[in-house]
This record gives sequence, C-alpha cells and structure tokens, in this order.
Amino acid sequence: MITYLNGRLVEKSPTVLVVECGGIGYEVKISLNTYSSIGSEESIKIFTQFVVREDAQILYGFKDIEEREMFNFLVSVSGIGPNTAILMLSGLSPSEIAHAITSEDVNTIKGVKGIGNKTAQRVIVDLKDKMLKFEVSDENVSSSNNTLRFDALTALVSLGFDKKTAEKAINKVMNEQSSVELLIKDALKVL
Repeated sequence: MITYLNGRLVEKSPTVLVVECGGIGYEVKISLNTYSSIGSEESIKIFTQFVVREDAQILYGFKDIEEREMFNFLVSVSGIGPNTAILMLSGLSPSEIAHAITSEDVNTIKGVKGIGNKTAQRVIVDLKDKMLKFEVSDENVSSSNNTLRFDALTALVSLGFDKKTAEKAINKVMNEQSSVELLIKDALKVL
C-alpha cells in the first residue's frame, strides 16, 4: 500500500498530478479541492490511496488524511466507486459531506453528478454513524486542540456516554489541557 508520496511536483492539472519520487514519476488522480490547496511549490507531500481494479491500478491523491478517510468511507458504500467519490470531494469538502450525511441532507449529496436519490439515501444510512470525527473536527477548525477534543470525545462515547452530553462536558473543561488523559478525567468529573 502506498500511503503518501513525498517528492517533486512535475506536473499539475485539475484532475491529475505527477509526483517524482526516487526517479519514478507517479500519476495521481486528485479532487478539485486538493488541486486548489496545492500551490506552486516544487516539493510536495500528498496522501494517497491505491486502488486495484481488474482493468487498472490507480493512485488517488489527497491534500490531507481527512480527505483520504472520507474517500474510503464513500467508496465503501455500494454504488459509489472511486471516480464518484473524487467527484464528491471535488464539489464538497469532507466536513460538508459529513454535515450533509449527519443532517440527512439528500439534496446536497444528490447534487453530485452520477448520484441519484437511492444512492444518496444509501450514503446517509451507511455512513451516518461514521461521521463523528468529521463533525468534531468541523467545530473548531482553527483550534490546535482538535485532536485532543476528538480523542477525548471518542473515548467518552466508547465508554457509553451520549455524544451531545460528552461534547458539553468537554467544552466545559476544555482549555489548555496538556493531554487527552487529563481532558477525559476532567470531563468525567463533570459527567
């Protein structure tokens, strides 16, 4: 599995990058969101997902891990292939897709070319429970404590606490916590 490429950007178009690593040029299919986030720098690191089909082996590239995770969630839904997932990520950010799924906004998902009503509903049903991370990371995008917040919330939900109650407790005790453990302990005191 090729997890990321770190090399020299040789070619850039709205749908494809060519990244040279160790003398080999890798063609990487990308979304428009990834295209717009990549500047003109010569050195690049791009996260990838390698897809092997009967007739092709394709490397898909993403600006960050969250976009790659959303891609993997989307292709796990019956009726959505890698190209449709890239189309979705071209039109919507991962947090916008997550919000559309959690709020059951069929029209937003249906707005992507190639997705009909049944497929949009299937996306919502299949992925609604998996959107916790994207919901949390969307709340405070500029916060450096996003990872702490997400890890603490995930731990509290896995312990059986209601998500909304756990979020309120974390928000109440969230300040300059130095570790996930301290944040969880303080949130448990509130709960």
